[in-house]
Amino acid sequence: MRRSGPLRALLSGATATALAAGLVALGGGGALAAEQAPAHAARHMPAHVVAPYFEAWTGESPAALAAESGNKYLTMAFLQTAAAGSCTAYWNGASTQPIAKATFGRDIAAIQARGGNVIPSFGGYSADTTNTELADSCTDVDAIASVYESLVKTYGVTRIDLDIEADSINNTAGIDRRNKAIAKVERWAERTGRSVQFSYTLPTTATGLAPNGVALLRNAVDNGARVDVVNIMTFDYWDGATHDMAADTKTAASGLHDQLAALYPKKNPAKLWHMIGVTEMPGIDDYGPEETFTPQDAVKVENWAVAKGIDTLSFWALQRDNGGCVGTAGANSCSGIAQDTWTFSHIFEPFARGIRAGIGIGID
Repeated sequence: MRRSGPLRALLSGATATALAAGLVALGGGGALAAEQAPAHAARHMPAHVVAPYFEAWTGESPAALAAESGNKYLTMAFLQTAAAGSCTAYWNGASTQPIAKATFGRDIAAIQARGGNVIPSFGGYSADTTNTELADSCTDVDAIASVYESLVKTYGVTRIDLDIEADSINNTAGIDRRNKAIAKVERWAERTGRSVQFSYTLPTTATGLAPNGVALLRNAVDNGARVDVVNIMTFDYWDGATHDMAADTKTAASGLHDQLAALYPKKNPAKLWHMIGVTEMPGIDDYGPEETFTPQDAVKVENWAVAKGIDTLSFWALQRDNGGCVGTAGANSCSGIAQDTWTFSHIFEPFARGIRAGIGIGID
């Protein structure tokens, strides 16, 4: 994911300090493999997940904001390496924030105690353009897999997200290493009786993935890496058009469904729809007013998501779910439109129970 200009990820701790905005990727460290499992038993992910992205570099408490907004699940952005060539991942790319209970452990345990969980996310635009996305940075497949495993062992998470875009989505060597590492972790999880899912968060056109996104998934198939969810970023199209954001979410997902059908010919339509996730950007995205996702759009998307039976609804990002900067495009901390705080969280919340949203907003 993104932030300023065409960037699809907020900046990491080190990057955020230097550049003061943007998304960052998470990375892990294999040195923590021996850490004790968290107190709260890991739960399987539910059939329908609402998991907005949480900007982990802000210093805010994910558990507190999850409780305030009513979200049981959060996607934590991001993990990445501190420097290109490293195989050690940190939250926000900051060496002071390793994958350890001391970093976010209390917050994650609190979220789990309330019946939810977090989805650690690697990558994002900042990491994907600086060679600090874990599989771009590290050339050792075993080391990459150890980082993923350390997240499961340390925090008791059951899904890991990989936000691959910009330079990373064209890095064929990194793609191949990442998918080999996914397959390795999945074999480890099966041997040890753990539940671990992987989602890919990818940029999209209004009609489906670009060829490089399809190629990434084809490589996963070829490597025997199970991809549980393909989560498309249905915003920041950068195509010069004015978009009906709800309608284009539906056409983008329909195109993805057809692409998945070609990749997974043994899956029926319902299973293919259940491999799909969508991530919106509430309010005015980085492109500008031509790409504005409104509460009315959110209701339409939530109702469509229930009807289609997709897996995940998300948005970038939880800290933007308020109306504190009307008229501002692509802000980190507000949507740029007039809205009550947590409007988008409340509209998406019924999806987790398979219920269509209403909230007094007209739908079609």
